[in-house]
Amino acid sequence: MTAGAGGQAARQQAAGRGPEPWPRGISRQATMRISDVLRTLAPEFGDVSHSKLRFLEEQGLITPVRTPSGYRQYSPADVERLRFVLTEQRDSYLPLKVIKDRLAAMDAGDDDGPRPAPRLAPTADEDRSRRRWTHEQVADAAGGVPVDLVEQLVRAGAISESSTGHLGPGAVDVVRIAAQLSSHGIEPRHLRALRTAADRQVALADQVTAPWRGRRSAEAQGHADAMAGEIGELLTRLHAVWVRQGVADL
Repeated sequence: MTAGAGGQAARQQAAGRGPEPWPRGISRQATMRISDVLRTLAPEFGDVSHSKLRFLEEQGLITPVRTPSGYRQYSPADVERLRFVLTEQRDSYLPLKVIKDRLAAMDAGDDDGPRPAPRLAPTADEDRSRRRWTHEQVADAAGGVPVDLVEQLVRAGAISESSTGHLGPGAVDVVRIAAQLSSHGIEPRHLRALRTAADRQVALADQVTAPWRGRRSAEAQGHADAMAGEIGELLTRLHAVWVRQGVADL
C-alpha cells in the first residue's frame, strides 16, 4: 500500500467508514442513462454496447443505480470504472477476474490505480463514430487525399459501402493508412487480400462466440461481446507479430 493510499484509508477508517471506492474524488451522482454512457465511451471503445455494460454489471465490476421504474442510471465515477475495465481488456488483454481483483484492491486503498484524466467534450472528429460519410467527406477527413483513392478502395473491397453509397467511420482510418502505403507503391488493389484475411478473422471470432450469441440473456450477449473483443485483439496482435518477424527476415 502506498503512503498516500494508506493514509487516506486510515483516516477514513478512523472516521468509522471504509475507503471511498475508486475512483476517488469523482462525482457519484447517478444522472446518466445507459445511452449517455455509450455516447461518452464510443469515441474510445467503438464496440461497447448495451449488452456489454449489463454483462460487466452482472460480473460486479460496476453497480449503477436503479430508478423506481427499474432503469439504470450511471455516475461519472461509474464511467471511469468502465473506462478502466475496457482499457485493461483492450490494451493489456487481461481477463475480467484479474481486472476485478485489481479494482477490489483499488477500492480498498491497497492500489492507487490510475488517476482519471480530465475529459473534454467530444470534438467533431471524435463524434464521427455516429456519422455516415460521403466519399468526399472521407477524403477530406483523411487529410485531403484524392476522392479517386477512396473510390478505388471501395472498388477493391477495402472499404464497405452502404446501399445508399455512404461509408462508415472506419473508412477515414483506412484511407489515411492506404494513402501512406500508396507512397511506397502499394495500391488499393493490393489491399484486397488483406481485407479478405481480416474478414476471415472476424468469421473465426463469430464462429467461436456464436453459441453465446444464440442465447437470449443479457449476460450471454455481454459475454459474447467481451469474448469477441478479446479474440479480435489477440488475432490483431498475432498478425502484427508475424508481419514484423517476416519483415525483419527480409
